[in-house]
This record gives sequence, structure tokens and C-alpha cells, in this order.
Amino acid sequence: MNQNGPLLARYAESLFWMARYMERLENLARLIDVTQTFESPGFETEAWDALIRIHADEADFAKKYGTPDPETVKHYYLLARDNPNSIYGSIEGARTNARTLRPLISTEMWKHLNVFHRDLALVQEDELSGDSLSRLCSRIKEGVQTHTGITEGTLFRDQGWHFYEIGRLIERADQTTRLLDIKFHRLAPRGQEEKRQEERTQWGGILRAVAGYHAFRRVAPVDFGPSDVCSFLLADASFPRSVLLCVSQAEWHLTQLRTSYNLRGTLTALEQIEEVRAALRDFRSEELVHEGLHDFLDRLQRDLIALAADIGTAFFRDWRPNAEPVAPPTQTQTEPAAAEAEAPSSS
Repeated sequence: MNQNGPLLARYAESLFWMARYMERLENLARLIDVTQTFESPGFETEAWDALIRIHADEADFAKKYGTPDPETVKHYYLLARDNPNSIYGSIEGARTNARTLRPLISTEMWKHLNVFHRDLALVQEDELSGDSLSRLCSRIKEGVQTHTGITEGTLFRDQGWHFYEIGRLIERADQTTRLLDIKFHRLAPRGQEEKRQEERTQWGGILRAVAGYHAFRRVAPVDFGPSDVCSFLLADASFPRSVLLCVSQAEWHLTQLRTSYNLRGTLTALEQIEEVRAALRDFRSEELVHEGLHDFLDRLQRDLIALAADIGTAFFRDWRPNAEPVAPPTQTQTEPAAAEAEAPSSS
């Protein structure tokens, strides 16, 4: 049997984006849940406004809703069908790509995505507050984790699996930098001792948002500070959502495409990954927290956008307009407009 046959570019691209949309879906549910948990009385709008900034949706939100308030922000990210970064927009994007992939994905994957899509399409406004919202976020996270488990157990391990994993890892690394960036702005140390306990609680919320609280406490000092959290989320090689581990695993998948399937278009992307790893290897968290963490995270986000663009240009279609590192980097790394795709390069 021939297991190394060519993979159509449109299949590779759909696997890449289906994985990104599902990863984005879970991350958004985590952010919404932790935002509600840690919103302070009298500062609810500030807490929910952070969601808009982390996704760089300020202009789109202002155009549609004007000044943010908790209820409109929840609607925008949970129910709005014209927001590609919403829960509904992400599951719709994942299902659209899965429809293209029917010849490749398992029946179990397709069935679960359809059930999950129908479940999220029926979410109502009365589920967006209090305990109902927490239960909804838990349901979304469990739905994505079920998808991940089904995919792990049923997706055929050929070129397509490597593209799926690369998309998932790039999205995960990108979301970790954005979470850290926006929370850093909200919680930057102000030198006031009376806020110390509150800040530690909020940093704990950040770690819970990426499911890393208990892992962090295993390796961090008892009297941990912001630099310990930053170092853990960016460069701990054992934490599944750290940027370093994500890019290292993406490098392995790209290398497999190059060595096992003779896809030579990986060279530029591999060089881009090496730049990210070098930055993570050399950074000093104590200095960055006090002098320039935002600029550092900004560069990381640009590098990850460039990495996705390099892969897209090499294997899917011409992504050069989206690859330009314009400022500020945006969350909306959505699929390019439909175009005729070519087969992945093997020369």
C-alpha cells in the first residue's frame, strides 16, 4: 500500500485551519470563564474590555456596538455570527473545513463536529451570565477536548496529520503570548504592597486560563512573582502550552514533512522557528517584566504570524499580503479568501 502519496493543497490547508479554529475555540472559552471569575465589582467593563484587546477587535467592536460593556462583549464573543473570532465563528470555520475533509477524516470526527456545531448554534442569551456561563464554558472546553481525543485516536498519520498538528501548535503558541501580553498590561506591578495579594490571585487566574496552575506550582518557588509566570508560559519545555514547546513540536512536524515526504518548502518556516527559539532561549524574564515585556511579546506574535504565512505560502496558496508584519499584530489570522490551490511543493 502507498502511504506516501501526494496530499492535495486544499486538504492540507483545511486540516491546518480546522485545527486552528478548534484550538481558538477552547482558548476563548477559557478566557471567558476566567474573566467572569476574576471580574471585580465596579470594574466589570475593564475586565471584559481585555477580551477585545487580546483579540485586537477594538475597531470592529466599536463599529458594531460602540462602547464596550460586559453584556455586549459576551454577546460578541459567544453568539455573534458576524464575528470570525467568536465561539460560533470558530466552530463554523472548523466545520466548513471538516466538510472539505470528508474523504480524509474519520466518521467519528465528522459526527462529533456536527453535534458540537449544532449544540453551539443553539446557545441562548440567558446562558451568558453567572453559573450558566461557567457551565457553557465547561461544555465548550469538554467538546474541544473530545474532538482532540477523537482526532488523536482516529486521524491517519500521514502528511495531513502533520499539517493539522502544525496549525494547532501555532494557534496555541499565539494565544499564550496574547493572554500574557494583555494581562501584563492590566496587572503590571505598581509597587504597592497592598495590591500584592490581589496580583498573585490574578496571576493564578492567568495560569488557570491556560490550564497551567497546578503544573506551575510544581516547579515555581512558593513566593513566585510575575517573572516566574512569564518564564513558565514562554519557555518551560515541559508545559504543553508554552511557546517554546509549541514551536519545538511544530519544528518536528515540519522536519517530518521534509524528510519523510520530501516537501522542500519547509526551509523558510524552519528558519523562522529557529529565530523564535533563539529569542526564547536568550530572554531574561526579570528584565523583560520591568523593561519591555510587551515589546518582546509583540515581536513573538509577529514571528508566529510570519511562520504561519511562510507555511501558507509554501504549501497552500500565495499568502504574501497577509505575511507582511504590519503593526500592531492582529488576532484575526483567518483563512485567506478562496482561491485555486496548488498541490504542496515537493521540489
